[in-house]
Amino acid sequence: MTNQFSGSPEQQADLRRADSLAREIFSDVANKWALLIIEALGDRTLRFSELRNAVEGISHKMLTQNLRMLERNGLVERTVYPTVPPKVEYTLTGPGQGLRKTVDVMCDWTHRNLGHIEAARRRSEAG
Repeated sequence: MTNQFSGSPEQQADLRRADSLAREIFSDVANKWALLIIEALGDRTLRFSELRNAVEGISHKMLTQNLRMLERNGLVERTVYPTVPPKVEYTLTGPGQGLRKTVDVMCDWTHRNLGHIEAARRRSEAG
């Protein structure tokens, strides 16, 4: 991600911070649970239990951790309603929707290349 830039030391420091932040965010969201949560939310607003049902195989703990991370990074908005028991809903923010479009492109790429990937895996296992 490092950019070849010969600006002022301040500008170079800004680029280093941006590169560092980009690596940190990518590390956070580039896991299967985060990507599945983003895809499950899509254009919808879901409660925790609905989201857990939509993301097959995720534990309560993993869903909680990933939702907190996505919220911390500004990708998911958490809304708590003052009811008894409290009603909590999750929805993607604008940047979260932007990331979802990228995830959709990755899914489309996987579907287009599935035959090639499966054939390569079979060759690898046979060899």
